[in-house]
Formats: sequence, C-alpha cells, structure tokens
Amino acid sequence: MTVPSSSRSSSRVDDRRAQRRDRFLLAGLAVFGEAGYRNSSITSICKAAGLARAQFYEHFANREELLLAVYNAVQVDARQAVAAAVADTAADDFVTRARAAMRAYAESVGSDVHRARVSFVECVGVSDDFERHRIEQREVWADFFATELRLALGQDFTPVGGYRTAATGFIGALMALVHQWSSTEPRTGFDDLVEVLTRFLVALTLP
Repeated sequence: MTVPSSSRSSSRVDDRRAQRRDRFLLAGLAVFGEAGYRNSSITSICKAAGLARAQFYEHFANREELLLAVYNAVQVDARQAVAAAVADTAADDFVTRARAAMRAYAESVGSDVHRARVSFVECVGVSDDFERHRIEQREVWADFFATELRLALGQDFTPVGGYRTAATGFIGALMALVHQWSSTEPRTGFDDLVEVLTRFLVALTLP
C-alpha cells in the first residue's frame, strides 16, 4: 500500500518532535544529575540538548515539568527492568526472584549516578504537586512487590503488619540503600548490595 505524501510528511514531523523530546530528556538527566535541579536553567538544558529555547517550550512548560518527565522515565525503566528480570526466573523460587528483582532495580537506578540523583535527591521538595507524585510512585513500587509476594506465597499469605506497612517499609529501605550505594566513593561491592536487599525482601516472608 502506498502511503500518501501528506501522511509521510506528518509522520516525519512527529518523529522529529519525538526525537527532540528524547534529546531534552537526556539533557535533563545529565544537567539535573550533574548540577542539580536548583542550579539548572532552561538555557543550560537547551545547550546540553543542542536545541533552541523555543523548541523546549514545544514540549515542556517549565523545568519542573521536564524534571517530572525525566523522573518518570527513570521509574518506568526500572520497573520494566525488574519485571523482565523476574519473568526470567522460576515462579516458585521466591529467593531467586527476589535476588533478580533487586539486582535489576539496583542496576537500573543505582549504577548511573545521574539516575540515582534524580530519583533520590533532586525530586525531593520540588513542589507540593511533585511531592504527591513522588509518594504515588512509591505506592506503585509497594504494590509491585506486594503482588510478587502474593504470587510466590499465595493469596492467603499476609506479612507481619499487613501488606501496606510491610511493603512501604521495604521500599524505604530499598531506596535508602541504593541511594547510599550510588553516592558513596569508593562503592562497596554490588553483589553485597544485592544480597542485603534480597534478605530485606525475603524477611517479609518470615512469620
């Protein structure tokens, strides 16, 4: 089938817009991860992206909107990495699944200092709206791990304190440990980090 020229032209325009947005996301990750959100500017972001200020406003209303988009992209990447890692392990081997999940999360968020800084530092205290969104994202992670526990241990299993308390406590420990590991020089062994995180998660299954 022959695509009409007007459709091809529209597709090319959309592709270029998407490419520019991706360049702004990468620039935002670099600038926020290096200089910090509060020390950044639209000018510095545009310079890093190699794009014009007017093009920035085609995609984002302000720096906070870009930071939100960068933060969301990091979270989505991490969840996809964890889901893929868990899918590759046996459903009845909870410890192996837990270890795979912890390794995938730590690699996705913690191995890149820019991703870690955006996830754990620059997103804090930006605005009331951003803070609500950040808390909502923690709830998404808590739900993710609660689902994993139910799959591994059955629908009748309930951790001490209930799922909400247990999962929320675990997410706090997970993020604190990955943040500490990512920001400490020299870094401790990655396998040690994964093992500590795995034991935290497995501990939720203990009576």
